Amino acid sequence: MSTASKALTANRLSDGIAVWYSNSQGWVDRVVDADCVSTKEEIALFEIVAAQAILAGQHCDVVLIDVEMTEDGPRPLKLRERIRAEGPTIRLDLGNQAA
Repeated sequence: MSTASKALTANRLSDGIAVWYSNSQGWVDRVVDADCVSTKEEIALFEIVAAQAILAGQHCDVVLIDVEMTEDGPRPLKLRERIRAEGPTIRLDLGNQAA
């Protein structure tokens, strides 16, 4: 059984890579390393982190997205976000899926 949660994602301005927020590690390159939240209080804290990321000028398109928790970690619910997390859909030797 999966549980719906939220994760914070953005694009790093230095290279355009999709990144995910982790409380302990900061911005990480893999969605499975992201922290997820579900309560109103936690979501409010992530909204503050999003605002700070935009003000710092290091990230753009900072948004909370819906994810499901799986045994492998968070997985975006929407196809667009799964593609951002996993990389190009035409070549498996590129992007995060190549790792």
